[in-house]
Amino acid sequence: MWIILAFISALFLGFYEISKKRALDSNAVLPVLFLNALVSSLIFVPFIAISYTTDWLNGTLFYVPPITLDAHLKALIKAVIVLSSWICGYFATKHLPLTLNGPIKATQPVVVLIGAMLIFGERLNLYQWIGVSLGLLSLFLLSTSGTKEGIRFAHNRWITYAILSITFGAISGLYDKYLMRTMDVMTVQVWFNIYQLLLMAFVLRLLWYPQRKRSTPFVWRNSIIYISIFLAIGDWLYFYALTFPDSMISIVSMIRRSNVLITFIAGALFFHEKNLKNKAFDLLLVLLGMLCIYWGTK
Repeated sequence: MWIILAFISALFLGFYEISKKRALDSNAVLPVLFLNALVSSLIFVPFIAISYTTDWLNGTLFYVPPITLDAHLKALIKAVIVLSSWICGYFATKHLPLTLNGPIKATQPVVVLIGAMLIFGERLNLYQWIGVSLGLLSLFLLSTSGTKEGIRFAHNRWITYAILSITFGAISGLYDKYLMRTMDVMTVQVWFNIYQLLLMAFVLRLLWYPQRKRSTPFVWRNSIIYISIFLAIGDWLYFYALTFPDSMISIVSMIRRSNVLITFIAGALFFHEKNLKNKAFDLLLVLLGMLCIYWGTK
């Protein structure tokens, strides 16, 4: 069941990446990120109100229980980690082709795998190792594809931002596995979104607002709302998958990155990106890796 949830989560994550790319095209990054945090929080605030004032959601997966100060602190730490990943990732998404940035992000589970083996004692079988190896090979080949577009991995700061984003994202994934052992899905998702909004408001006021007239102007787009909707659904399914006792964060993380198939198609059809033939081969390796991991987990 958790495998199926992870694949559905990947589908919504792909829609999220497409919406994010559209929202960020020639647009100011930080206001878009702030509005994403705002809409995401507004989606979950009604669940808090209903849970705290009525018994309508009692016993359901959408009930938000009162939590301790320690749990609030854990949610705040989660918000700091995710926001660090998002700030780096949004800048990378804005400045890199979707057909390049997507497969780079698809290698994030490799970092998660190392952490899962060291921290949670997860072990992979032969099929799963083959899948991870194909993911690593695809990253190496992507560096070659990027060079053909004038993007040198070693000297491009947006590539650095993408790598920082997947590093923080991997830390977040490992932390999620820890949180799901002691906290429920709605508690984590609701409160980390709210704390992320508060943190993002501070970042916006400190970094963007004073420089707004000298930087890229902000333009409202409907895709900003879609970012939050698709992400909220994808994250809820992801957290729920991790609540299963036999779930493996290394596998869930890898499956979620199969969203690269959707982003690649969107990059070709909607954004008319270049060098698709070589990137398609890199993408094929990623997808083969996903299939190997799926076979090894059945």
